[in-house]
Amino acid sequence: MYYNAVNEAKNEIKEIIMNALGKLTAMGEIPSEPLPAFSVTIPADSAHGDFSANTALVAAKVLKTNPRALGEKICKEIDLTGTLFDKVELAGAGFLNFFLGEHFFSSVVENVLDLKEDYGKTDLGEGKRVLVEFVSANPTGPMHIGNARGGAIGDCLASLLQTAGYKADREFYINDAGNQVAKFGKSLDLRYLQLCKDEGRKIIEECKDDLEKLCDVIYEKTVTDTEECPADKNDPFYMPEDVYLGRDIIEHAKNFYDINGAAFTEKSEDERRKALVDYALPLNEKRLETDLLKYRIKYDNWFKESSLHESGAVNDVIEHLKAGGHTYEKDGALWLNAETLGGEQDFVLVRSNGFPTYIVPDIAYHYNKLVTRNYDTAIDVLGADHHGYVKRMRVCLKAMGIDEKRLDVVICQMVMLVRDGKPTKLSKRSGKAITLATLLDEVPIDNARFFFNLRAADTHLDFDLDLAVEESAKNPVFYVQYAHARICRLLGKMADDGINYKGEPVSYEAEEEKALIRKIAEYPELINEAAREYSPFKLTKYVYELAQIFHKFYDSCDIKAAENSVKLSRLALCRASRIVIKNILSLLKIDAPEKM
Repeated sequence: MYYNAVNEAKNEIKEIIMNALGKLTAMGEIPSEPLPAFSVTIPADSAHGDFSANTALVAAKVLKTNPRALGEKICKEIDLTGTLFDKVELAGAGFLNFFLGEHFFSSVVENVLDLKEDYGKTDLGEGKRVLVEFVSANPTGPMHIGNARGGAIGDCLASLLQTAGYKADREFYINDAGNQVAKFGKSLDLRYLQLCKDEGRKIIEECKDDLEKLCDVIYEKTVTDTEECPADKNDPFYMPEDVYLGRDIIEHAKNFYDINGAAFTEKSEDERRKALVDYALPLNEKRLETDLLKYRIKYDNWFKESSLHESGAVNDVIEHLKAGGHTYEKDGALWLNAETLGGEQDFVLVRSNGFPTYIVPDIAYHYNKLVTRNYDTAIDVLGADHHGYVKRMRVCLKAMGIDEKRLDVVICQMVMLVRDGKPTKLSKRSGKAITLATLLDEVPIDNARFFFNLRAADTHLDFDLDLAVEESAKNPVFYVQYAHARICRLLGKMADDGINYKGEPVSYEAEEEKALIRKIAEYPELINEAAREYSPFKLTKYVYELAQIFHKFYDSCDIKAAENSVKLSRLALCRASRIVIKNILSLLKIDAPEKM
């Protein structure tokens, strides 16, 4: 099931070199000394060999000899009989450059055609259980562009890890308790009370059944305190600073009013706010799930913060840390003695009012991941402002007796939306802030998922909205999908003419053919590299480069007019290219169209 041509070639080179060194030792040409590990790499230019080993350079010092002279001795004793290689050359200060033989190129194509959708899969993860938690947006409002990037990266990372042999699950952590929910309730309550007043009822009547217009009218009438212009707190549409001002809050309040009228104005504030939250929060959670499904993200688990409070897990964390001697009291609050655990400074766990800080349920959540559910590794995909949080969480895990190395974090840097070459925060269609939902109304899902994975997560991303919808070779998604469609069209036309590859022996001589096969051969090792580094962006980079090399091959190597054996070999190579492109796009959850 697993086939990694690059890894096999590297291992064979190491065996070839070790055999040569063994001969030299037996002949007394070099002393019998333990030698340092050497590396086998792929040169940037295949004219310098398909693989290069630095054996002579790293071993020369131990053997007290000149690297070039040692390289000459090794080359002389190398035997390539029955191997993947045709020749070896000494270059530079002592590099051993190996050149692949015909068998390598034909075997790569044949293995891809045999494995099909399994080509590229590896056993790197050895079935280890990994939990990838990503997006985890507060259910108090719509998802923003940062969530869109984190969603694409987290989802593709989980798929990447599965391809590399891990048992990877996806999880969304719902922050349905704590300060943000209290803030949500206060926001809903104030908007509801505004609608119940004469001014609010008048707007309801004026807007009738146009909910969007009503939200816009109330939003425009809203006043808030600013340093330059303190608002009149008696204004019927006054909102304090510590609330959410989004139109979605107005929408929920209006729908709640439609169901209950002004009846809840007679209730206590606590009762009214609880009713509003109980009504609106499940709707927001459902909207999150719906928007993410549209984005092709389906979670294995939706984990609620409230469950940690209800089960007593939050209190258990506090007692565990106390029992371990990691806490102390100061100014009526409970502190974690983080400095003694390697942290930068101590911090509060429980406030003087008796309420835990946000970090405590988060500790309980990670304890649940790594101990209760016993995942081997927890991977958190977080926003750009979480660097300090990560350090704190590692200290907390250490205090809980958990190996902090079992927590890995991917930090997603900021996204800048660009339109007409200029930064933008507004939707062209509505003039409102662009959310995940509005982005997907404007940009095809394939393109959004590809673009958000175009750069490493820890780098700033300029998302070009114009390029993302352009149907040209300038658009990397279009360019890659066109390569797949081009292959499908070619194979279809050849089949119509009665020409099909049916497993005949293949051989390759043209450099464009070999360049394409070399790239195809890299794919399984790329999966391992990307999985180790948690870097799904390497997949978009690779598949774009693969498409480039395929287009060059297609334009340079005649297929239809070629001699029959060459024609069939090139058709086999086209089929192999299609398989690899489709496998990568499937991993990224991007369509591989057969027509464009």
